Amino acid sequence: MTDVMKIDPLSRGFFADESLEIAERVGMALLECAKYIDIDFDRNILPHFDTSKNTGARFTFDDSISYQHHRFEEFLEKYPEHRELLESYKAKFELYDDSRRNLRSTVGETHGDSGTEWGGSFGGHANPDFGRVVNLGTDGIREIIRDCSTKGIPDSDWFYRGCLLTLDAIDTLGDRYGALARLRAEEASDEKTRSQYIAAAKAFETVPRRPAPDFTSAVLCFWLVFSFDGVDSPGRFDQYMLRAWEADCDEGAKRDALERLWEAFHDTRTWNLCVSGSDETWRDESNELTYEILKIAREKKYETPNLTVRVHRNTPEKLWDAITDTLASGIGMPAIYNDEAVCASLEKLGIPPCDSHDYCMNGCNQIDIMGKSHMGLEDGEVVLAKCVELALHNGYNSIKPRLYTIKTGDLRHAESYTEVERAVIRQMEYLTYIATNSANSAQQVRAQYGPNPLRSCLTEGCLEKGRDYRNGGPLYNHGQILAEGIADAGDSLYAIKKLVFDEKKYTMAQLIDALEADFEGYGELNRDFKNCEKFGNGIAEVDVFTTGLLNRFFKLLKRIHTYRGGVYTGGCSPDDRATYYAGYIGALPNGKRRGEPMLADSIAAVPGCDVSGPTSQIRSVLGYDHSEAGSGFIFQNKFDKKMFCSEKGKESFKGLVKTYFAAGGQQFTATVVNPEDLLDALEHPERHRDLIVRVGGFSGYFTELGADIQQSVIKRTFKEL
Repeated sequence: MTDVMKIDPLSRGFFADESLEIAERVGMALLECAKYIDIDFDRNILPHFDTSKNTGARFTFDDSISYQHHRFEEFLEKYPEHRELLESYKAKFELYDDSRRNLRSTVGETHGDSGTEWGGSFGGHANPDFGRVVNLGTDGIREIIRDCSTKGIPDSDWFYRGCLLTLDAIDTLGDRYGALARLRAEEASDEKTRSQYIAAAKAFETVPRRPAPDFTSAVLCFWLVFSFDGVDSPGRFDQYMLRAWEADCDEGAKRDALERLWEAFHDTRTWNLCVSGSDETWRDESNELTYEILKIAREKKYETPNLTVRVHRNTPEKLWDAITDTLASGIGMPAIYNDEAVCASLEKLGIPPCDSHDYCMNGCNQIDIMGKSHMGLEDGEVVLAKCVELALHNGYNSIKPRLYTIKTGDLRHAESYTEVERAVIRQMEYLTYIATNSANSAQQVRAQYGPNPLRSCLTEGCLEKGRDYRNGGPLYNHGQILAEGIADAGDSLYAIKKLVFDEKKYTMAQLIDALEADFEGYGELNRDFKNCEKFGNGIAEVDVFTTGLLNRFFKLLKRIHTYRGGVYTGGCSPDDRATYYAGYIGALPNGKRRGEPMLADSIAAVPGCDVSGPTSQIRSVLGYDHSEAGSGFIFQNKFDKKMFCSEKGKESFKGLVKTYFAAGGQQFTATVVNPEDLLDALEHPERHRDLIVRVGGFSGYFTELGADIQQSVIKRTFKEL
């Protein structure tokens, strides 16, 4: 091998034959990368390659087939004598990227400013079926391709060739790692390391071409493909890895493999790993590996991976105990999902029970069908609190004064609450259409310019249809637009209805003047609106404003089709964005001041506004139709760690969650922490480096969070049972 072969193999493969379809060229690019990228084993003796530099071979695919600036600079520094070749690659990719941008500008509209909505700017998470490689091997997938490609699907030969080239790339990496493992075994200075490399070398004699014969081989095979895909969400890991776990009689070896994998998950900030669940007959699917995963999570006490557990009517008490014990460790995990609500929401989209019960979580909390769907997983977002602000200012953005959306009328002269509500709904509809239009635009660009033959090989429907993962290939191709600032919007609407139109204490003109002044000089008005009853306290006449608005948003989404070939659905996954959005929202009728960072960080109350206990909060949250939330809900809760130190406390917690789920609740998360630790961590962060809290849909180290997010976590009400 000469140095020249290592000069940007991705570009060389992609431009080797420009007459070919893009999917086939992607496969060629990946195969060249597999041959020549620098490979290594990480500290856990698992395959490792830096996919963000050196070769520019980002296997997340959104970024892989484009010319990243750092790639050019790094290659130029390493191979200055080949400047002309590198500049030619760069120029070709710039033309390619221009084509993508031009298409995007002709088919969609984006809405520029922050804090209102977005659509399509994120490619989404994914849950391909990694079990296909672990349990069938690449040769087994080739058999599927051979069978499907003989069915005479028009204009599909290039698609299948791209898939086969990608499988060749995986095999090439496996061969190279096997050879490297043998070399490292000879060089190892201690017996434990030597034996691990020997095991790796032996594993790669079988995987990835053929099914993994034991759990160590399965872990090595999984990690190779998972890394190749870009390190996203493992999905239903305890289901597709169970065959190899049960086939392995060496208890020590498979426990060692699981521990090393857990370290790799932590090192790479892996996203959502889902365990347990039910099948379409409601048979419980928890198994020995389920319990081992929960055990290692509470032993390691890491904030990653983002662990989720599924429960249902037949979940054994043993699993509930393991869930509670794991939460008691203080890692803020697992998040708990209710099959009864989630499967119902998926079945409303036309997904049959045999597939709805195969759902898993992705990224923070988005819902996907393992290895059967491309449902966007964050196609966009609409901030409902901002819709209220825009309605009250007739489409003008009060943070950056200009006409921002459509004019929905001067509400200073509104004669009824109905006029106000109608204006808010029109703003919400307009911004939702903007977000979905942008999302569809991005979907078209990705379908044409960013095919993903790897995920096509690992997702049911793609090979059968001869269509790419991003172009309607999977069985299910719905979309997901999230809602944020939900309770802030509902609280604002209720306060207007009560104080302006029912009690007539203020006029709309007075309220809007006060909002424009950020309540300066309007102290009494600010206090009255701030102290008005709030969502989250079980008051039905208050809650209906919040739940009604979100339920309407969900129904609106289902009328809009995705480019991929489904419909949109909604959910709530604020990540760490709640405080970010808050900074772009003007004064609101719930008493929020301009730019104040506090905003509802889940489907629950604005932090600190739920003052009537957990049962009241649950009554409020159950006002939403959870079976409409096809993208997943986040219901944040905070508990004193002392409660989890007693069996009585744990039983009370389980009772609360079971009651919530029995009434139709979809998801429940819990930060379990000592109150004094949170406050002390602000003053002495060095004492609390391992303090973990829930942030949106994931767990994070408290001392590493921004000050605004820390305050939001602290402000959440502790639940006392």
